[in-house]
Amino acid sequence: MVGGMLRHLKSLRRMQRDNGWINTLLEEAENERMHLLTFLEMRKPGPLFRANVMIAQGIMFNMLFMAYLVSPKYCHALVGYLEEEAVKTYTHALKVCSMSPELSSL
Repeated sequence: MVGGMLRHLKSLRRMQRDNGWINTLLEEAENERMHLLTFLEMRKPGPLFRANVMIAQGIMFNMLFMAYLVSPKYCHALVGYLEEEAVKTYTHALKVCSMSPELSSL
């Protein structure tokens, strides 16, 4: 979301096309949102956990905003690392669900 927003603003300032990067970054933000919604569906967290997610999002958004201004390449590498970890986590969750019939409904 941060990268897409900053690329959008840069494109507007320069009055140049972005060659599709804005859409790519916003699609990645949508993918991350789906990770969160999947987790929320699995865990059914309470109000305290939801408040913590909101606080963490506020902190991370601002930190990534500042980091993206300094080094977009670093931020893209960080997101790539987080995606790899998500794949590992989902692979593990699928193995657990396949081994436990009572968890397969998730």
